[in-house]
Amino acid sequence: MLPKFDPNNNESGLKLLEDLTQNAKQIQEQVIGKILTQNLNTEYLKTFLNGHSPDLQSFKNSVPVVNYEDIKPYIERIANGEPSHIISSQPITELLTSSGTSGGQPKMMPSTAEDLDRKTFFYNLLVPVLNKHVDGLEEGKGMYLLFIKPEMSTPSGLMARPVLTSYYKSKNFRNRPFNKYNVYTSPDEIILCSDSTQSMYCQLLCGLVQRDEVLRVGAVFASAFLRAIKFLEDYWKELGDNIRNGEVSEWITDPNCRVAVSSILTKPNAGLADLIDGMCGEKSWEGIIKKIWPKTKYIEVIVTGSMAQYIPTLEFYSGGLPLVSTMYASSECYFGINFNPLSKPCDVSYTLLPNMAFFEFLPVEKNDGELSHCNGSSVQPNDELKTVDLVDVKLGQYYELVVTTFTGLYRYRVGDILMVTGFHNNAPQFKFVHRRNVVLSIDTDKTNEDDLLNAITKAKLLVEPLGVLLTEYTSYADTRSIPGHYVLFWELKKREGNENLGEMEVGLMEECCSSIEQLLDSVYRRCRSKDKSIGPLEIRVVQHGAFDALMDFCVSQGSSVNQYKTPRCIKSEEAIRILDSRVVGRYFSTKTPFWEPFKPQYSH
Repeated sequence: MLPKFDPNNNESGLKLLEDLTQNAKQIQEQVIGKILTQNLNTEYLKTFLNGHSPDLQSFKNSVPVVNYEDIKPYIERIANGEPSHIISSQPITELLTSSGTSGGQPKMMPSTAEDLDRKTFFYNLLVPVLNKHVDGLEEGKGMYLLFIKPEMSTPSGLMARPVLTSYYKSKNFRNRPFNKYNVYTSPDEIILCSDSTQSMYCQLLCGLVQRDEVLRVGAVFASAFLRAIKFLEDYWKELGDNIRNGEVSEWITDPNCRVAVSSILTKPNAGLADLIDGMCGEKSWEGIIKKIWPKTKYIEVIVTGSMAQYIPTLEFYSGGLPLVSTMYASSECYFGINFNPLSKPCDVSYTLLPNMAFFEFLPVEKNDGELSHCNGSSVQPNDELKTVDLVDVKLGQYYELVVTTFTGLYRYRVGDILMVTGFHNNAPQFKFVHRRNVVLSIDTDKTNEDDLLNAITKAKLLVEPLGVLLTEYTSYADTRSIPGHYVLFWELKKREGNENLGEMEVGLMEECCSSIEQLLDSVYRRCRSKDKSIGPLEIRVVQHGAFDALMDFCVSQGSSVNQYKTPRCIKSEEAIRILDSRVVGRYFSTKTPFWEPFKPQYSH
């Protein structure tokens, strides 16, 4: 399933991609055949298949489409010390933590040693695609801002950690073949520093010292890259002093970071320091990336899905550089590659690689501007929940992605809504539309409508003793500042009387903000308290009638009066302006929400 090829040989890599996409149907059949053959006698599959090797249709008829809550007990048993063969014939070597659930804790996805090889194969295939579209990448380095996140050991001894932390700590990353694309300005020791502030500082320092060698810059997500720009705004004078003196600041105490930086910052460079001072000291930072790193050919960041909200800010700083989204992946599985990396962000599509997993798709319909499942929004009996195979999806149609992986997930709903935009040979290409049920996201957080409602329902109890009712609310992710933050619009009224509400007590409203933050999931709270990648939550109280004006606007845009529901998240700039023009009070959380490293509760 993982063909051998030399990632330094562009022609070989491109030919392999042609073969994979040309033979998508056959490869998908081989993938599901291998997964079932290997795992037929796992406890999970025996429940549905009784040890009988099924054909594809029998597999679909017998094994249900599931959500995380359906498989969570099996994964928790493995985390608690039971053997891997509950779900996988191959040993589970670690558990990958993804975004939070309504229970407030991250999901855990099984992973195997072979899965790391699959990811390495995937990353290597990105090289020939980029080299096909961008000349001369072998002549310099990439300044990629890469970080590890908190991890923990489960009772079984297996580590539970984010997927990228897993990869950066693996021998696959540390012992990667240094093809010309894999040369970074940041030594691995800095990337693997657990103190994100020290790591960020040292990565930027190395990138500045090597500015003339940098041909591409980036991070995994657009939010992380913009956070680095904000960090540079705060620290450029100190970074310049380090370069001028040839020594790193004393507060960088991580010994590995100090040694790694000293191998690059080998001597004082007053000329470079003056240059950085001159550029960073300008009144406007428009185009600053191109100014500091003049040979840069593109910015590599994911700007699809919720990250699209950062495109205008990136374009301001970029100086006209292309924004490149190379890949589509998750904790469950790595899915697809952008075969046209220089396409505009709004046109980005991903071609799913048929050897990464077995893919199915739940059809989704678009009605009155909203997407809903053709056969129900929740899991239905198998005779009602029909999926479509990879090669049978239709152009222009919407689908929810379902995967069966080599690592122990069977017919698992990833929660991503995709739209088919075309085909490369026989492999479909998809535009990422959004996550199912997610209404707010700034960084790696994914807050869904139920979690938001739950937090607001409890917070509003703080104002009710004053005879004040919350009559309507909505939200949006404000990314105009760095870091971005959640904004909630609240329309309040007195329980008695119709006159406009006076100004609310500041301390009480600040407590509402803090209460909501504490009730959101652990990923949000980690981003707020440890990563500092999300700013304090804000409540904007609007005058009476503001939400009527919002409804009038939505109806004018084509919504049905009879079916109108207040959107719990708004993205339209005009809709935001309508509410902003009616704001009578703004309040921010003044407390950092409590967060501690992931400690799941295991059932026995």
